Amino acid sequence: MFEFQTQLESGKIRCDICPRFCELNDGQRGLCFVRQNIDQNIVCTTYGKSSGFCIDPIEKKPLYHYYPGSSILSFGTAGCNLTCKFCQNWDMSKARMMDILQTEASPEDIVVSAINHQCRSVAFTYNDPVIFYEYAIDTAMACREEDINSVAITAGYINPEPAIEFFKAMDAVNIDLKGFTEKFYHKLCGGSLQPVLELLLYLVNKTDTWVEITTLLIPGENDSEKEMRSQCEWIFENLGPDIPLHLSAFHPDYKLMDIISTPLSTLISAKEIAINCGLNHVYLGNVNHNEGSNTLCHKCGSILIERNGYNISKWSLDSGECKKCGTACPGNFNNSADSWGNQFKKITF
Repeated sequence: MFEFQTQLESGKIRCDICPRFCELNDGQRGLCFVRQNIDQNIVCTTYGKSSGFCIDPIEKKPLYHYYPGSSILSFGTAGCNLTCKFCQNWDMSKARMMDILQTEASPEDIVVSAINHQCRSVAFTYNDPVIFYEYAIDTAMACREEDINSVAITAGYINPEPAIEFFKAMDAVNIDLKGFTEKFYHKLCGGSLQPVLELLLYLVNKTDTWVEITTLLIPGENDSEKEMRSQCEWIFENLGPDIPLHLSAFHPDYKLMDIISTPLSTLISAKEIAINCGLNHVYLGNVNHNEGSNTLCHKCGSILIERNGYNISKWSLDSGECKKCGTACPGNFNNSADSWGNQFKKITF
């Protein structure tokens, strides 16, 4: 049992999972809504409950260097520990009613389903798995027993000590680095940038978990040349040149309906900045761009993986190395691409 909580002199229990440190009276829920003080213990009230399951392409997470072309069993619960005004899964992450959790599935049920549907991996996604910490870890450990990979799609808003146990159970992660200023995090996310940077440093330098990063570029908020250059320079200097960076287009949603969609030109310029800062693998998301999703050899420039949507139309890797020059491509690869492609499949239990 994980007990990341502190008994306070006031009689409240403090939840120590994330940097919010919610102090809760008996029966009270944290800001995430799903972690609750029940009889002086912080309980994950969504354990074993899901808002639905779907088999996705792993590239949709997005992960481009982790068994490309493979299928991944994806699910989430409800609630979130950030308050992002631009949330694209707000119907689940901002949910304050448990009636959206219509599927009950134990960790063992999820493993059986992944095996039956021939999924290489399971993803904790749609809302942030940090808040259903116990459910995610138990499921990941059950997956590991059957040689199924576990993938966390998270904003990385978690405290250092619980992060150790959480990511010990994860094989791959995409961190949603929402911006690169404290002002942005405070204004639009209700959080802080520094804990996310500290987590990235820990993951890349202290664990074997495969890491990719996504940043949603919002016009006028986090898309300036200065901010993008600062972010990419930090990634290069602290995480190295081989961390894949996904730059995604914003579309009006939730509480930011008055901001335009991200122009393609902004994404292309941001990618150029990232490459000029030394990053080897930069991708464009949420847009149609012929070259934005291709994986290139950073040494000779050859196309290693050509993608048409989520379909892989060209594969030029041999044991993870460029067939032309022999340079290793960072990541986890089979000898050939998996063929799940653009398929999406909802499943029931």
